[in-house]
Amino acid sequence: MSEYANEPIRGLPGLLPQGEHIIWQGSPAWRSLARKAMHTHLVGGYFAVLIAWSLLNVATAHKNFAGALPGLEITLGVGVGVVTLLTLLGWLAARATVYTITNKRVVLRFGIALPKCVNLPFSQISAAGLEVHGDGTGDLPLAVKETRLGYLHLWPHVRPWRVGKPEPMLRSLPEPRAVARILGEALAATVPGRRSAFAEPTAAQVFAPAKGSLAA
Repeated sequence: MSEYANEPIRGLPGLLPQGEHIIWQGSPAWRSLARKAMHTHLVGGYFAVLIAWSLLNVATAHKNFAGALPGLEITLGVGVGVVTLLTLLGWLAARATVYTITNKRVVLRFGIALPKCVNLPFSQISAAGLEVHGDGTGDLPLAVKETRLGYLHLWPHVRPWRVGKPEPMLRSLPEPRAVARILGEALAATVPGRRSAFAEPTAAQVFAPAKGSLAA
C-alpha cells in the first residue's frame, strides 16, 4: 500500500513488471456510490419525514401554516444542502477511484484529499463475492488472508460492517457480473489449484462462500 504522486499508468503507482498486464480497469458509478456509501436516499428520506411530521402537526393542531413556514423552509434548506453535499462527495470519490485487475493482482486507487493505492496479489485473495443491486450496479468484496488495512482507511471501498477484519471491495461497478467473471478467470489461471466458482447468487447468498464466491 502506498500513496502516489504521479501515475505512469492510470490507476497504478508504477510501471507493471515484465509479464504482468491489465485485463480490466474501471471506476464506480457515482450515483450508485452516493446512494450506497453516502446514503443519500436515507438522509433525504429522514428530512422528508421531518417535513411531513411538521406538516401533520400543523394540520392536526389547526395551527397557522404561515407561522410554521419559516421552520419548514429551514428544514428543507438544510436537507437539500446535506443531500447535495453527500452527492458531491460521492461524485468526487467515484472520479478519484480506479479499480484495476491485472493477470496477477487487484489494485484499488482511491482518495480525494489523500490519494492511496492498495495492491492485492491474487495469492492473498481467499474469496470474492458478488452483490448486484436493483439498479444493475454491484459490489465485489474481497476476503484477504492477511491484511493490515484499516476499515476507515479503506472506506468507502470496503465491505460494510466488517470492521474487525476489513474486506476491500470493488464498489458500485456498472457491470458487476462481467467483472466477476473476469476476476474469477484470472484467479483460476494464476493461483495453483484454484478453480473459478462464479455463480449467479440469490439475494440471500450474495456473500455465501459456496455459491457467491470466486474462490476455490
